[in-house]
Amino acid sequence: MRPRLVSTSTTARALHSHMLQFLSTIIHSHRSHIKQVRSLFYHFSTLPTTTSTSFTDPSSPSSSKLQNNDTRLDLSSIKFNGFAQSVILNCSHFLDKKKGKDFANASVKDLILYISDIVPNTARRLIRISVLKPEDVLGILLGFQSENGKVRIGARKVETLWEIFKRANEQDKGFKHLPRSCEVMASLLIHAGMLREVEFLLSTIESQGISLDGLDIFCNLIQGYAGDGELERAIVVYEQMRGRGFMPSVACCRVLLDILVQKKKIQLANRVCWDMLEMNANLSDPEKASFENVIRLLCRNGHIQEGRNLANKALVSGLEPSSSVINEIARGYCEKKDFEDLLSFFARMKCAPTVIAGNKIMHCLCLNFGTERAGLFLQELKALCFNPDEITFSILIGWSCHEGKLKKAFFYLSDMLSKCLKPHICSYNALISGLFKEGMWKHAQDIIHEMVDRGTPPDISTFRILLAGFCKARQFDEVKRTVCQMARHGFIQLSSLEDPLSKAFRVLGLDPLAVRLKRDNNIRFSKTEFLDNLGNGLYLDTDLDEYEKTVTRVLEDSIIPNFNTLIMEQCGHRNFTTALLLVNEMVHWGQELSLSVFSALVEGFCSSRSHIKAVVKLLEKMPELADQLDQETLNLVVRAYCKKGLINSGKIVLDRMLQRHLIAKNETYTALIMGSCKKGSLKDLHCCWEVAQRNKWLPGLNDCKALVGCLCQREMLEEALHLLEHMLVYNIPAGLDIFSVLLENLCASGFTRIAHVLLDGLLKQGFILDRMAYSHVVRGFCKEKEFSAAFMMLDNMLAKNLVPCLDVSVLLIPLLCRVGRFEKAIALKEIALRDQILDSSSLHGALVKGFCMTGNVREVATVFQDILFKGILPAVELYDMLVQGHCQVKNLRKVWELLGGFIRKNLSLSISSYRNLVRLMLLEGRVPHALNLTALMLGQSKSNDLIIYNILIFYLFATGNSSLVKNILDQLQEKELLHNEVTYNFLIYGFSQCKDVSSTAHCLSTMISKELRPSNRSLRTVISSLCGAGELGKALYLSQEMELRGWVHDSIIQNAIVEGLISLGNLHEAEDLLDRMVEKCLIPDNINYDNLIKRFCLHNRLNKAVDLLNIMLKKGTVPNSSSYDSVIQGFCTQNRLDEAMDFYTEMLYRDLKPSIKTSGMFVHALCQNGRTEEAENLLISILQVGESTREMYCAIVNRYRLENNLKKASELMHVMQQRGYDPDFETHWSLISNLSNSSDKDDCKNNQGFLSSLLSVSGFAGKRGSKAELG
Repeated sequence: MRPRLVSTSTTARALHSHMLQFLSTIIHSHRSHIKQVRSLFYHFSTLPTTTSTSFTDPSSPSSSKLQNNDTRLDLSSIKFNGFAQSVILNCSHFLDKKKGKDFANASVKDLILYISDIVPNTARRLIRISVLKPEDVLGILLGFQSENGKVRIGARKVETLWEIFKRANEQDKGFKHLPRSCEVMASLLIHAGMLREVEFLLSTIESQGISLDGLDIFCNLIQGYAGDGELERAIVVYEQMRGRGFMPSVACCRVLLDILVQKKKIQLANRVCWDMLEMNANLSDPEKASFENVIRLLCRNGHIQEGRNLANKALVSGLEPSSSVINEIARGYCEKKDFEDLLSFFARMKCAPTVIAGNKIMHCLCLNFGTERAGLFLQELKALCFNPDEITFSILIGWSCHEGKLKKAFFYLSDMLSKCLKPHICSYNALISGLFKEGMWKHAQDIIHEMVDRGTPPDISTFRILLAGFCKARQFDEVKRTVCQMARHGFIQLSSLEDPLSKAFRVLGLDPLAVRLKRDNNIRFSKTEFLDNLGNGLYLDTDLDEYEKTVTRVLEDSIIPNFNTLIMEQCGHRNFTTALLLVNEMVHWGQELSLSVFSALVEGFCSSRSHIKAVVKLLEKMPELADQLDQETLNLVVRAYCKKGLINSGKIVLDRMLQRHLIAKNETYTALIMGSCKKGSLKDLHCCWEVAQRNKWLPGLNDCKALVGCLCQREMLEEALHLLEHMLVYNIPAGLDIFSVLLENLCASGFTRIAHVLLDGLLKQGFILDRMAYSHVVRGFCKEKEFSAAFMMLDNMLAKNLVPCLDVSVLLIPLLCRVGRFEKAIALKEIALRDQILDSSSLHGALVKGFCMTGNVREVATVFQDILFKGILPAVELYDMLVQGHCQVKNLRKVWELLGGFIRKNLSLSISSYRNLVRLMLLEGRVPHALNLTALMLGQSKSNDLIIYNILIFYLFATGNSSLVKNILDQLQEKELLHNEVTYNFLIYGFSQCKDVSSTAHCLSTMISKELRPSNRSLRTVISSLCGAGELGKALYLSQEMELRGWVHDSIIQNAIVEGLISLGNLHEAEDLLDRMVEKCLIPDNINYDNLIKRFCLHNRLNKAVDLLNIMLKKGTVPNSSSYDSVIQGFCTQNRLDEAMDFYTEMLYRDLKPSIKTSGMFVHALCQNGRTEEAENLLISILQVGESTREMYCAIVNRYRLENNLKKASELMHVMQQRGYDPDFETHWSLISNLSNSSDKDDCKNNQGFLSSLLSVSGFAGKRGSKAELG
């Protein structure tokens, strides 16, 4: 039921009193928990006393009391405009987590670090560069382009790359991107769907005067816009492209043409198609289809000459006109009745008219100008190599009979037979009708014999013609004979008591009671019309005019088949398959569907889900009729498409509706949005959503509920909130229903925090929510492991006298016990028991579970006795919980008692209880008891035998009883129980615990040979055990088997094998194995190569170490500091200091601390290579993040001394001494000597001051002073 709006002032006090009495009973029954319950009691004593509005759950006892004092409120005073935006602002910090961080506060180096997992080599070099060069940006872009096909690069990474690209352009006025950079950037943006950014890039390139080959960029941009349905943007880019002299690719033209035809942009489609033909390229089948669609668009909209010109252009370009092109142009000329121009078209194109085109021409000529001109035109068509078929002659025969030219009709029949064509049955029917019309009824049977002889049996239409013709000729004996023939052929049912003549009248549509055949007995005034075989005068007693009209109409209608009538009849009988066949046949007869028949077909196909694709083809083939359908039919079409999942087709129909200013129903928008949502196409969903919002869409209640669930599933939370607001604005009661649905879906989808904000938002509007709303939120918090929030919500509920739903109470009670809030758990159970009188066992079970989880077995026993005292039959689950609880505290005596109870009560022990019991017994050394228990379990049911044996095997191994496993395996073999994956995995685990390497390897090999998939742990265990035992060959064999099956090699497996190979000196083989892992994509995410990096560095395979480090970064794992230390030390050893600096800088940016050894080694290496200033800067960075050493200072001081940079040397020595390091005497004296021997005599005074300063900080000045004083 829908939540209701009620007033709660009077009922609150009654409920307050009721809860006080109830809580007092709890306190008396649980005196040990008085302190906690007092706080709970306080919550219940703080009830609101003011009148509030509430929507409640009518099914709950508490809410039913509220409804007894229902006070209706004026809802017009409640305003919900802006409600959604308010909720969005209040939970923006939750919603923004999906969108990622803003780039505003990020530096270029931060951005580079963010993309370093894609291009680690390039990124680490650029992190320490203050200003990017165009070549640097190109390096990043080429790295991205290289990785684009190997790994999936998310849109956020491309957005970051685009930000770096822009920042680089802004850092310096003289900066100018390389043309290649612009091309690659545009390509990556297009691949990520960032089309607007590509346009901005192109305009920037143009303003900067950068010249590049932008053909591919423009083509991809047009295809991107066209694929997204943004035709206007695609056309703008196309115009820009042509304006710059670029010719679009054929593929680009095809994509653009498809959307232009869909949108009926005739002139643009003609122009783009012309451009496509200008390229003289060999067109593929899809491109030819696009060309044919343009021809159809032009011809169906009266632009025959443009279509003809396009066909001529195609012919010049080497593209022969297809039958579809010829048919469309011929159809267009036929509609204009311009047959002479049509002949010139065939002559100019040097192509023979197709049969469909020729038949269309014949039909139109006969219809408009008669058979005489049609016959002459046929000769001209034959001169153009037209080859008429049987339907061509049938058309001419039919129209000749219609005009009463039987001689001509028989001439066409003769001509057809001379060409060895089999006459169509319609030709025979037309000739028979013609004979009857001309009174030549005696020859009708000759035609029947002829057609039967040529293998064409008469159909129901033929017999109706015979009936009508003989009735017209008053040959009623022949009529009776014909009726009997129809019965023999199964066309009608004729009983022995039924008059054949009456049956004939009924078949012809005459009333048998109104048409009577009478004998003329009047001598004076004769009414005789005809004589029977005996010479009796007979006449028809009926309305002769109506009679004649009816039989003549049957004859006329049979001369030329009217497919519209035939299709309509089939639609009336819902024979849509037959109707579809008639539609296809109709084309061969040159006839066109009428709008009414077309509409009936579309409606019929839409109502039959098996014919939806037929509707799509029908609308594509006959767009001119589709554009005339009324809005009711088109709404039906869109909804039918969406039900079948054809969302794109539905969008196209909706676009055409809106172009014609037709009204799309709410149900239509809902179907499109729901279809897009279910399909998972977020782009289509957003597009449909925006269109629906612009057209003031408001879904029905049930549709809205389903849509809210779908939106939450797709994480379109803002849209769901806006939908809720619309419902609340237009219909508050319905909106409150949607609120409940949205709240439930948010909590079920992991967005409970947002649900909480939404709940608070409604509370601020003056509503008091029922327990269902709060229960949804509590349930959601528990699902998301936010237990403290769940407990706070529980406190709020209890403070409002709201009892959680049963399932929520059952969920909360064990959680309260787990955090030690036993009193609250007991109180909640008692409260819920009063609310749920019929289902108390689950609440007791929840409390038992909670106590068992915490090992509080005494309380479990109390609860269990309470259950028995109340006469409640404990469920098997409760016994199971007791067993597991006592197993947890290792109370074997109680376990035996409970097990005896199980046996006495003939209860089945659960698998989980068996697992706990077996574990406890084996840990306590009670092996026989464990085996007896296993036998007991095996006797309960055969279905779980293998599971029971697997559990026993696992715990036998785990408790050191591996010697008994062989007996268990023998039992399995005796019972013919085949090992499954679990069995083998447990055996591998057990044998590995026993250090039985050969058995673990054998089990794994057996498992693989039986095509069973081992667990990752089993693979790790066996391979690492083999490597540890020195059996590297077997480990490599297993690795090859894994490679063949495409199984991922995790960190432990790769590390074990590669370290084994390295230990044996097979470095090349180790590298090959690692390379294969990369090539075959067998590396898992979060791979760890830290140990291997160090090993390869120790063996001077520095490049391989760097490769492994890069792979870790690409897989989402940051190597530890020791890996970076090893790499940096290796580079220092090889004197590759620039690379060492790259890694050192990256290390600091990743908040990793270099070791003292690495820092010292790097400082010494820089000094040895004369890069003293860099060494000093490095020392400064070391002081910021770690500890320096005396050797670092001395190395730099000595280097400055060698470079004769005495000032720098003395300054650094001063800093060194401030840090507590004393320089050695040699360094001191050398520096003093250099200063004394300085050749700069003019600065002698200054040098003396410097020398005094140096002696002062060294301790010499003080000594001199003391000596002077002593002297």
